[in-house]
This record gives sequence, C-alpha cells and structure tokens, in this order.
Amino acid sequence: MRTVLVTGASSGMGKETVKKLIGQGYVVYAAARRLESMRDLEDLGATVLKMDITKEADVTAVVDRVAAERGGVDVLVNNAGFGLYGAMEDTSIDEARYQFEVNLFGLARLTQQVLPHMRKQGSGRIVNISSMGGKIYLPLGSWYHATKHALEGWSDCLRLELAPFGIDVVVIEPGVIETEFGDVMLEPMLKRSGSSAYADLAQRVAVATRKTYSASGATPAAAIADVIVKSINAQRPRIRYAAGKYAKPMIALRKWLGDRTFDRIAMRAL
Repeated sequence: MRTVLVTGASSGMGKETVKKLIGQGYVVYAAARRLESMRDLEDLGATVLKMDITKEADVTAVVDRVAAERGGVDVLVNNAGFGLYGAMEDTSIDEARYQFEVNLFGLARLTQQVLPHMRKQGSGRIVNISSMGGKIYLPLGSWYHATKHALEGWSDCLRLELAPFGIDVVVIEPGVIETEFGDVMLEPMLKRSGSSAYADLAQRVAVATRKTYSASGATPAAAIADVIVKSINAQRPRIRYAAGKYAKPMIALRKWLGDRTFDRIAMRAL
C-alpha cells in the first residue's frame, strides 16, 4: 500500500485529491498551514499535519514523521501554492521572493528530503501542480507566472535526473478552477495596483477575474483531483496533464500562434 503526501491539502484541489486517494485505499498524509481546515480529512482516515512549506523545520518534521511511521513517502503531490498579482513595478521584491519561496523553493526543499527513500526503493512519483500559467501569461501576473514557468523547467530537469532511479516526475497544468485562487489574488492585487499608474488595467483584470471564477465559469476542483489521481495510478504516466477550463486551448494558442498574437488575445480578454 503506497504512502502519499499531499501539500496544500486544506482546500481546493489538494483537499479533493486527499479524499479521492483515501477512497482508493492509499495511506495519505495531508499537510497544510491550516490544521483546523483538514479535520474532515482526518475523519476520513488521513493523517493531517501542520506545515508551512516555507519553513525548513516544518518540512523536516513532516518528512521525519512519515519516515518513522511508513518508512518514507512513495508519492509526493506538490500542490501548495498561491497567486501573487499586481503590476511588477508595484510589487516589492520581498513579496516576489515569498512567491518563489512558496511556489518553487519550498516544494524543492520538500522534494529533496523525500528523494533518498524513493531512490533507495527504486521507485516513486513526484506530481507537481503547475498551471496553464506555466505555459501562458497574463498582465499583472509577472511574479506568479515566473514561478510557474520556473516550475515547468525545474520539473523537466528533475524528470531526466530521476529516471535512472525509477522515479517519475509528472506536471499537472490546471486551467480556471473553483478554488480560493481568485479570491486570494484579487484584494492584494487591487491594494498594490488599484490606484497606481496601472489602475485601469488592474480594474479590468479584477472584473475579468470575477467573471472567470464565478460559480458557473470554473472547473470543479474535484475534476483536477481526478486527473492527479489518474497520474498516480498510471503504470506509465504522461509527462504533462493539462485539464480544466481554458487550459488546453490557451496552451495551444500560445504554442501555435506566437507571442504577438497571444498578446492581442490576452488583452482583448480584458
């Protein structure tokens, strides 16, 4: 029975993934900062652990706990992350660093710590939750998109490095999903850029975001959880899974139409 560690499990895709994995008989450890928001997962049979992905002591404590109880992590789902939006000029470098700490360096630190067990047993799977934003771009998302583009390249290199040890690296690229993403990014974005030189653009982005993330305009988080679980169950998983509203068409547009055309499409959407 494989042991799975899921980060960012207190809501959205992470929480739904934990539920589905428990239903399939996996031993699941659910980690997030908000322990109280995972009590329902605990009732279902998950082991819930408090972890701030940016704190090395928290990361080490979680890995040590799983190692003591299960020998180590067989499948790691790197789901923890958030979206920092606002004009690049209006965003402090400290804020930008924190975005990278959560979306890239934190998950890298965790991945480093689970790999010795996977290498020793000659198998394992790392599932990195990226975004269609790792392949495309939108205004006011420079730092967020930078982290997701970085995660894509990081995952590709990691895949080549770990293949000789029997460890798979999978990238999930969700589109517009019913999560806290839209709510979490809007208020700080408007605080940064709502009255700056970029105010008009910020207001247009806010309107478009509210419309896109409305209840009828986004893919349920459970649908992405299905894709994550599929990638875990697959004997030979695909390298990338794009899923959810807009993901496949937007990635295709960016790939085939070129930068200038995609620039026009992105701005017309606002």
